[in-house]
Amino acid sequence: MSTKKEKRNLGAYGYLIPSLLIFGVFLFYPFFKTIYLSMYKTNKMGEAKIFVGAGNYVDLLTSPSFYNSLMVTAIFVLIVVIGGMALGLLGAVLCNQAFPGIRIFSTAYALPMAIASSSAAMIFKIMLHPSIGIVNKILGLNINWINDQRYALVCVAVLTAWLNSGINFLYFSAGLSNIDESIYERASVDGANAVQKFFRLTLPGLSPIMFYTLVVNIIQAFQSFGQVKVLTQGGPGESTNLIVYSIYRDAFFNYRFGSAAAQSVILFLIIMVLTLLMFRAEKKGVSY
Repeated sequence: MSTKKEKRNLGAYGYLIPSLLIFGVFLFYPFFKTIYLSMYKTNKMGEAKIFVGAGNYVDLLTSPSFYNSLMVTAIFVLIVVIGGMALGLLGAVLCNQAFPGIRIFSTAYALPMAIASSSAAMIFKIMLHPSIGIVNKILGLNINWINDQRYALVCVAVLTAWLNSGINFLYFSAGLSNIDESIYERASVDGANAVQKFFRLTLPGLSPIMFYTLVVNIIQAFQSFGQVKVLTQGGPGESTNLIVYSIYRDAFFNYRFGSAAAQSVILFLIIMVLTLLMFRAEKKGVSY
């Protein structure tokens, strides 16, 4: 009997082999190849030629440009995560109320999820144009938003936050639908107002989905690329040179694939450490 059971188990594992092979080819191979390339100087074709060990990492850690990319990325991630989650939560709370036209509003709030980042960036670029853009006309200003170092990063971050708000809206809407309405009725009987209900009932009830949304938004913010490519291409100066765009520019403009691979490894480590820290803090801040 045990032999037959073991054979059945082996057969079940056999069905997993194709998916594991695909998973390995498209995930593990690129990962280890990146680590391998990060220890070499490469030619213009990306082929490893000269072994330098940790040389690429030393060059990065002594480069002011790299530290600027880290700082710009940190500011960008902060704006995107806070803005995207705030917009998504606001939309979900408003659409959780019963009023005429609720479906239209729900569709409008979820719309950013269906728009490609490059398409949205092109529209945003026209809106921010210094002479024909609607933003300057409404505000009565004459600012070259995406070519001014003071505003460029904020503009890219605001666009990204809006793009992320659509999926955040769906996450928070799903979370709100799981909160028992009777607790709001009991709170009303006890004399709680809308603000007290929101902070004492809604936010604690949403804490599991908020934690998940926070993790996803941080990872997505670190990986944002299309908006920067279309709007600013890392400029003006290096004011929007996010680490992801720096990797792209090093690899495909400067043909320094080793340096780009080293930046990719560092970015992976940053995201991994942040994710682990958030999961460690989960027990203290999340109510199940």
